[in-house]
Amino acid sequence: MNGKVTDSNNVLIWRRLIPGLFLGFIVFLALVLIGDVRQVGDTLLKFRWEWFIPVLLLTTFNDGLRFIKWHYYVRQLGVTNVGWKESLRVFVGGFPLSVTPGKVGEALKGVWLNQASGLPVGSGVSVVVAERISDGLAVLVLSVFGVVAYPQYWPVFVFVLAALLAAVVISQIPPLALWFLALVEKMPVVRRFAGGLRDFYEGSAGLFKPVSTIAAVGIGSLSWMGEGIGLYVVLLGLGEPPGFRLLSLAIFVMAFSTVVGAVSALPGGLGAAEMSMTGMLVLLAGLDPAVASSATVLIRIGTLWFGVLLGLIVWAISPKMLGLRGNNGQSDKS
Repeated sequence: MNGKVTDSNNVLIWRRLIPGLFLGFIVFLALVLIGDVRQVGDTLLKFRWEWFIPVLLLTTFNDGLRFIKWHYYVRQLGVTNVGWKESLRVFVGGFPLSVTPGKVGEALKGVWLNQASGLPVGSGVSVVVAERISDGLAVLVLSVFGVVAYPQYWPVFVFVLAALLAAVVISQIPPLALWFLALVEKMPVVRRFAGGLRDFYEGSAGLFKPVSTIAAVGIGSLSWMGEGIGLYVVLLGLGEPPGFRLLSLAIFVMAFSTVVGAVSALPGGLGAAEMSMTGMLVLLAGLDPAVASSATVLIRIGTLWFGVLLGLIVWAISPKMLGLRGNNGQSDKS
């Protein structure tokens, strides 16, 4: 019976993941067609591949800082019976789930935390949400100077900033938050999730305290800057001349396209992030479409898809993660 449940969970997770993988292929194909197949091919062949190693190192730097933030949040919830190795496995194991529709699959990390520590699933999900909100605020911090220089991007910037700040503020005003929860409890369709939402609120309220939020956004800004520098390195590998203007523009483009991808709610921001990045590189940096498309393909492989690969490796060495429960029905900590 447990074996059948495990198989069912495996199928469910892969069903949520496969559309994102397929969409990723379609997006890459579209980028190649936009930049002209032959020209993109020639550009990629001329890329100095030794430059890709520092790109992967910068992505690892980003992920390492984000893990510190993740583990900090877990500790903030009073979880002391999960060591950093188990916490790292949950964190990295969630990377492939970022390409599920709306990234809803990442809520599975709340289940894994529950199995590892006994923390209510709703509280575990609050860590995932807090991490995403702090990441959003961090990339907005990195985007702000670029938005000042290019005012046409203000509407998206203001919309995302308002939404993220509203979530933080509401979590810190108990009467308002409890009013929302009471409202949800009266709704027929979502009423059954009310208990989990209360657990989520109780966890998120502590995570969004000013000191925690400032620390998380500070760590996030530094970590996401690493990926912006990664895009700069890719552009250097494609033969673009080095300079502070190109570096600052690369950081802005990477940060703002991440915001666009998040707002789209598409799996991994696929399509929205790539088109935004390619368009901004053409319009703002004056790059040839083939170079812009090639840079986008390379940086997405070195960031998003490198992370997905790491997560799949974790799944391969910890197969019971996909079953959610071990064969004895207890949490899997192997």
